[in-house]
Amino acid sequence: MTAGLLLRRAWKQSVARLLAILLAAGLLGLLLDRVWMLLALAAFGILAWHYWRLHRVLAQLYRRQRLRELDGRGLWDDLEMLLHRRQNEGRARVRRLLGLVRGYRRAAALMPDAVLLVERRSGRIEWCNRQARALLGLGPQGREGTVAEVFADATAQAWLAEGQTEEPLLDQPSPRDANVRLSLRLLPYSPDLWLLVVRDVTKLLRLEQLRRDFVANVSHELRTPLTVVHGYLDIMDVEEYPELGPMLTEMRQQSQRMSQLVEDLLTLSRLEAQEALAHRETVAMAPLLATLRREAQALSAGRHRIEVVDAAGVDLLGSTRELHSAFSNLVSNAARYTPIDGSIEVRFERGADGGAVLAVQDSGYGIPAQHLPRLTERFYRVSTSRTRESGGTGLGLSIVKHVLNLHDARLDVRSEVGRGSTFACVFGPDAVVERLQGSDEV
Repeated sequence: MTAGLLLRRAWKQSVARLLAILLAAGLLGLLLDRVWMLLALAAFGILAWHYWRLHRVLAQLYRRQRLRELDGRGLWDDLEMLLHRRQNEGRARVRRLLGLVRGYRRAAALMPDAVLLVERRSGRIEWCNRQARALLGLGPQGREGTVAEVFADATAQAWLAEGQTEEPLLDQPSPRDANVRLSLRLLPYSPDLWLLVVRDVTKLLRLEQLRRDFVANVSHELRTPLTVVHGYLDIMDVEEYPELGPMLTEMRQQSQRMSQLVEDLLTLSRLEAQEALAHRETVAMAPLLATLRREAQALSAGRHRIEVVDAAGVDLLGSTRELHSAFSNLVSNAARYTPIDGSIEVRFERGADGGAVLAVQDSGYGIPAQHLPRLTERFYRVSTSRTRESGGTGLGLSIVKHVLNLHDARLDVRSEVGRGSTFACVFGPDAVVERLQGSDEV
């Protein structure tokens, strides 16, 4: 039976019962010659009965008692029946929600990472799992005051105060053991709570350091034998051994390529070991752009149209050596991967936020979109055959990324297959200084 039919049936039953009571009171009043008095008594009795039913329902609701499930014989019976069903549904929903909460807590307790619920305004720890208590030295309930008291490091406190949710905070000491290194990630859990995920990255950082040391040591040790091989190849005269001419030429090319690879590996290892620049100097961009023009022309050897535009009229703060290395890598990549009669443009201009942008644009082959996120990985190649033919080491963009990170800048890459690529080094307003008069010749 539909809800409309049930409601009409209840109204009919209640109205019929009311009319029957009033009719009986009226007939009895006629017999006793007290019609109005008996009708008034009947109306008062009906009103008192309704208030009694209302009082009983409210009392049961206030006491959180379960109502009776009655067979509908009027409005009040149907009301109690509907309230009884809603109570059952509410209790079932609460049981399901409690089951989900218990399941989530069990899942959080079994997670290998430490998880904490932190109040956004005060930073007070509301809850934590077992791993958080073991990793951070928290109490049985995890209520150890504020998260700022747990992480006393100034960098961690500033990161937590800003509510960083995009980038994790890496390599933080554990409050329980300074030799344990942690990674922190802050996630929005609710309008009032943060979810703080803490991971032990000690082994990962140790392995990363071992990898860096290994690459640096091997690269350094390869320098001497490569220098010897390269020296012997240089003193061998092709005219004396004409039959060995092609082999000697190929050996010299491969020796030079290996030397360049070793130099790039050493440069990358040095950049990775730096956490910040030792000192910042004013980088004169006009002579640097002139140097980039000459390098591009030498690499191009007349095969491309080269244009260098200085539209910014400012200089940068940083390391001249490192920035030249980064910009030179972008220019050399453009010269390698741009076909003959293509164009290469180096443009230095102001950014919309008051910073500066140095962009290298080419009309080369272009890069498919799926490769763009991995371009700055070391030895990553979009096209292996084309890269080897061009003589690249696969480390140039990785060097560019590390140089820009040291300058608090970023690399933006835009590319379209068949229409070329644009590699832009974006610097913030803090990296820009006014250029001295008389130093704007490119």
